[in-house]
Amino acid sequence: MRILIAEDEEDLNSIITQKLKSDGYSVDSCFDGREAIDILSYTDYDAVILDIMMPKADGYAVLRYLRDRGKTTPVLFLTAKDSVADRVRGLDSGANDYLVKPFSFEELSARLRAMMRVSFGHVQNILSVADLTLDCAAHVVKRDGKEISLSKKEYELLEYLMHNQGVVLSREKIEDHIWNFDYEGGTNVVDVYISYLRRKIDGGSKSKLIHTIRGKGYVLREAEER
Repeated sequence: MRILIAEDEEDLNSIITQKLKSDGYSVDSCFDGREAIDILSYTDYDAVILDIMMPKADGYAVLRYLRDRGKTTPVLFLTAKDSVADRVRGLDSGANDYLVKPFSFEELSARLRAMMRVSFGHVQNILSVADLTLDCAAHVVKRDGKEISLSKKEYELLEYLMHNQGVVLSREKIEDHIWNFDYEGGTNVVDVYISYLRRKIDGGSKSKLIHTIRGKGYVLREAEER
């Protein structure tokens, strides 16, 4: 899942970014609201973390930009303001959640998972397709009850496919959600990682779950449509 962090405290921004990357997210970051709006004008994210008090444009302005354009991207506000009135204003402005500084990174991760469960229409952290399961909290993947070891990017790719099971995803859409702006790899990176994932997920099973839709992209589902 790809996340944008807009937080003007550089140390905190860096710490959150590294923590979420270690949790398996693809993360872009910026330090003011104007830059956040610019980024959001041409990039879609699975979630956005906004500090409320930022220079150039505050978190409310960034959120208003998203909602005025009909974007339902989950938004988590970060703020030092902890009054009930502040929390109510944040939520009534269209934010999905509100976290007061200082906070634990475990709670931040849990709140992100909860927001994205709702966004993708899931009610729990365990995703499943046929005999394949993925635990979003523990980062454990199993097929037919046997644990499968995945690299960080393989896990991110599988999680994105499972959140969108049955949906054909183009190479461009997958790349946009799994790799951030810092990526400087080859143009066939999606095909390469799909190949890696197929060997581990489908290699030992008669039932193939990852399918290529010629000219369109890839889809994760129980059986190919005929």
